[in-house]
Amino acid sequence: MEFPVQTANPVKTETSCLVVPVFKDGDLLPTAAKLDDATERLIGQLIERGDFEAKLGNVQLIPFAPGIGAERLLLVGLGERDKHREGAFRKALDAAFTALAQLPVDDAAVAFTDVPLPERACGWKARMVAEATHRAVYRFDEFKSEKAPRSPLEQVTLLVSESGDSAAAREGARIGDAIGEGVAYTRTLGNLPANVCTPRYLAEQAEALGAASNGALSVDILDEEALERLGANSLLAVGRGSAEPSRLIVMSYQGAESPDDAPHVLVGKGITFDTGGISLKPGAAMDEMKFDMCGAASVFGTVKSILAIKPKLNLVFVVASAENMPDGRAVKPGDILKTLKGLTVEVLNTDAEGRLVLCDALTYVERFQPASVVDIATLTGAAIVALGHHATGLLANDDDLALDLLEAGTTAWDRAWHLPLWDEYQEQLDSNFADLANIGGKPAGTITAACFLSRFADQFPWAHLDIAGTAWNSGKAKGSTGRPVPLLVNYLMSHAGK
Repeated sequence: MEFPVQTANPVKTETSCLVVPVFKDGDLLPTAAKLDDATERLIGQLIERGDFEAKLGNVQLIPFAPGIGAERLLLVGLGERDKHREGAFRKALDAAFTALAQLPVDDAAVAFTDVPLPERACGWKARMVAEATHRAVYRFDEFKSEKAPRSPLEQVTLLVSESGDSAAAREGARIGDAIGEGVAYTRTLGNLPANVCTPRYLAEQAEALGAASNGALSVDILDEEALERLGANSLLAVGRGSAEPSRLIVMSYQGAESPDDAPHVLVGKGITFDTGGISLKPGAAMDEMKFDMCGAASVFGTVKSILAIKPKLNLVFVVASAENMPDGRAVKPGDILKTLKGLTVEVLNTDAEGRLVLCDALTYVERFQPASVVDIATLTGAAIVALGHHATGLLANDDDLALDLLEAGTTAWDRAWHLPLWDEYQEQLDSNFADLANIGGKPAGTITAACFLSRFADQFPWAHLDIAGTAWNSGKAKGSTGRPVPLLVNYLMSHAGK
């Protein structure tokens, strides 16, 4: 997708469709006002007569407008001016591009940088435009005999009223384009069925990313034999009941001026299917357990975005991948595992498997002496009970890191909510037979899961993102969302050059 920037008079813009945002109240925005004048008040008359109501997300196509270079106009409602904030801006963008993706046009021009937003500059708006474009044109129909019609859209021109904003708009669109590509990649990995997307498939994806990176990304795959030599018994135990072998996938990006700069590390949970193991899940909606690798998918999507952006910092991306199945070799409730860190864990529930693969991965990354570590996992149903499907759960052993992630999520509009990680919760993990248990009972399930992980993250600043409520949608809109790739990219980019 291409996102050129134009500062010329929008009246003369030659495009298949010009997208014009309009508030319900007050004067027309600069681009809309110029178009209105050139078309003998076409836009104003439509609003005055009630033929177009500019409520938030309302769209209307004008197939022909005399006096301008555009073949079509698409009016998009912004709602009430004094209530318009980031969330409303994104809703208007999604409405516009959903409509645009249905049209037989390969290029469009948009005037969304005109829209006033408190504390959001032109670059941020351009980034949101690019991300919205990718969301609208995304399709997943690999396994359908009849493919859904694809949008021919290939170019979206950003109309900028102030020439001084051009550079910021170009950079914002570049970042948004990269994030949009990463989100789409994450969505595809999440949407793939578990008989295709296995731990070995994820390892192949990592190798493909490395091969296509022109040396920017090095890849190391630890198979089960290597994991046994390492002593990653907890990770291996989760996959023991599956015919699919487990993998620890390590991808390294060296972008800082000094190779000795401490890297920032992302760790993703990659359970490619989760039956619950011996602690078998109910059958209803178990098909959605293919999404239990969305933490890993978000790491892959972030890698794709980073390779396009090319920031000046060192990064390590780790994916702990296994399939949790019940058979005669599967780990059982009551089994005790010795982790890579040396701590012993009593497995009270085999459906709390994500923390068992992550704990060995967190121990593994100690060798990189990281500046920060963030793990991403569809870890607990309790996160959905606590936060629903809007906010990602955030827990951390470092307040500065937590604040950085919260700010990144707010900027990316991929928001998280900070939950406590107090010592009082740790005692819920006490075991009569091992150093700790893998569950802490029903109360505060998201917090005690993070407490478990914190025992293996005591050597570096660490944060945990529980994306169980945000990684995918159920029902008619079932599918991966691609979150929290925007948050993660924004967080990493905030450290570029530091």
